[in-house]
Amino acid sequence: MAVFYDPTFILVLPALFLAMYAQFKVNSTFSRYLQERAYAGLTGAQVARQLLNANGLHNVNVERVAGQLTDHYDPRSETVRLSPRVYDGTSVAALGVAAHEVGHAVQHARGYVPLGLRTSLFPLAAVGSQMAFPLFMLGFLFSVDVLMLVGIWFFIAALGFQLITLPVEFNASRRALAALESGGYLTQAEVPKAKAVLNAAALTYVAAVAVAASQLIRLLFLRSQRRR
Repeated sequence: MAVFYDPTFILVLPALFLAMYAQFKVNSTFSRYLQERAYAGLTGAQVARQLLNANGLHNVNVERVAGQLTDHYDPRSETVRLSPRVYDGTSVAALGVAAHEVGHAVQHARGYVPLGLRTSLFPLAAVGSQMAFPLFMLGFLFSVDVLMLVGIWFFIAALGFQLITLPVEFNASRRALAALESGGYLTQAEVPKAKAVLNAAALTYVAAVAVAASQLIRLLFLRSQRRR
């Protein structure tokens, strides 16, 4: 338990506060603009389908998925999955989120390099996020440097995944806003509102990078202390 509750935990606190703020921001912004019906009067599912068709992606399906803010694009099955309030919603928030997920589908179809890198890193990052701390803790408690090193490298893989996620998400949002505006799905007054929703979501990814980076610095510091 010393790994988790030693004084170096203070290194992570600012990033954790940022993560909590980011989560509050995305929830409050999404809820706010979920109440504002877009002028076009189309649902998120309809907009997603039309944007996919406009990009020649007739093979990509649009499906409803349970939960809130569970919207995502699955490159394995080539499916845009939208939460109920986005799939059926006609709000500015619903259209912004739906178009964002379509942005990922377009990235996939166009061979957007950062998306390919993120997909390739995912298996290693998934293992790394689960194994990094247990391995490091065992190495720290029993003074086994190789275990601490393996834990650190696993954590670096997880951090790399978080870093490559940033351009993927920012690019998808830019594609979404451009498509919504040029396609007439949002008015000029509505575009900044959709942008606010997507920016709030992007902040959660920035916060995740900050948390991972601060944790890595902490692990490196703990290892240097143990080796003295």
